[in-house]
Amino acid sequence: MSAAKAKRRSSRALAAVLLILLTSCGSAPIAKPAEPENETVILYLSSNKENEGSSKIIGELSAEYQASHPNVQYKFENVAESDLNQRVQLLAASNDLPVLFSYQSGKPLLDLINSDSALDLEQTFSALGIRDRLNPAAVELLKAYVDGRGLYALPLELNIEGFWYNKDIFAKYGLKEPETWEDMLNIAETLKREGIQPFSVAGKEKWPITRLINAYAIREFGADAMERVDKGTLKLTDPGFAKAAATVQDMGLRGYFGSRVNTIDMGTSVDMFLQGKAAMFYMGSWQLRAFNDPSQNKIGTDKIGFFSIPLVPGGKGTRDEYPVNAGLTTTFSQSAYGPEVGQWMQYVFERYGDRAMSELGMVTGFNVRTMPADVPPLTQMVQDKINHVKKGALWFEARFNTRAQLTAWNNAQLLVTNAAYTPEQYMKELQRELDEERQ
Repeated sequence: MSAAKAKRRSSRALAAVLLILLTSCGSAPIAKPAEPENETVILYLSSNKENEGSSKIIGELSAEYQASHPNVQYKFENVAESDLNQRVQLLAASNDLPVLFSYQSGKPLLDLINSDSALDLEQTFSALGIRDRLNPAAVELLKAYVDGRGLYALPLELNIEGFWYNKDIFAKYGLKEPETWEDMLNIAETLKREGIQPFSVAGKEKWPITRLINAYAIREFGADAMERVDKGTLKLTDPGFAKAAATVQDMGLRGYFGSRVNTIDMGTSVDMFLQGKAAMFYMGSWQLRAFNDPSQNKIGTDKIGFFSIPLVPGGKGTRDEYPVNAGLTTTFSQSAYGPEVGQWMQYVFERYGDRAMSELGMVTGFNVRTMPADVPPLTQMVQDKINHVKKGALWFEARFNTRAQLTAWNNAQLLVTNAAYTPEQYMKELQRELDEERQ
């Protein structure tokens, strides 16, 4: 027999053996590689980028945990922000929520709470022995978002709002941090008289105007003003809200925001303040990144001061109450929670606050036990303010429906530029929107 024929017979024999083996398996599917026994997969679904901010810190701490717990696999899935809410709602409907996921707090989260889909995090953190890692003001704020039902979202970031000011400009004209709104308006008038724009306001974005209305309102009524409006125990037609709108309108009409406030976008507004072209800037601490960036900040971090919203005579608000927000929060699935997830949570969130601050200079709703020496002074100042917040306040539109939110924003532009549009009219139209929603 030739070598070629022998080779062909050998090939046919091998093929026959393979055919017999495959036939003996019947129609069974091809076996998948075996997974590790008792593997726990912790999936984080988020619209944030995996290697930025809070997602980066959680990923790093998870990798550390996995090194000694190979049966736990941490995975991250990014979803477009525009698709996030719908994706979470679909997963909740099929009882297939991942272990943790980014989700809008407030009314959307209430739906998950009512369907027993969301995990009670205050109860869970207490059981894990890490309840003290959470900042009390952040906890109270997030509870307020869901009508006091409990803590169902984590404050992976935390911001306070107030007035930032140029120390050099204040010093040049002998100005001091104001105690009352009257003091602040007198400062604004002095600056305008000297040719200095008092406030940088991004009117094109609309919401910076309503933030100023809210600032006055929470000093008039107290930090729970917008919670009471949402519950219907306080009306926007109350004279105190009209007074808030009238004060901001007067600031606009007097030129304290510049001559073309409604054409100024956020980038321009930030630049105006950081280039010394405006003396004061009402904004949240999320702008610390720009303040701490030498390429953007031309006046220097040591030239930036901060003061809490001034008081209103006879008002219920106090200087240690701040508008606070936690950005896009993270929620946990109740059905996906188990002992292994709990141990992972304990490791990650016991360390989260300190790691976020030391690595990113990031202010969160977690207590920082050891403040790094190289944290920028402004960041350290904000962290200290947050540690001493008496009560957090919601922003103006926090509990508004979409239509009321747009009405508040669009009409705010009209309010600060048109004297014929009255503060009473502004608030009356908004209250009508809220009343129609309740019907």
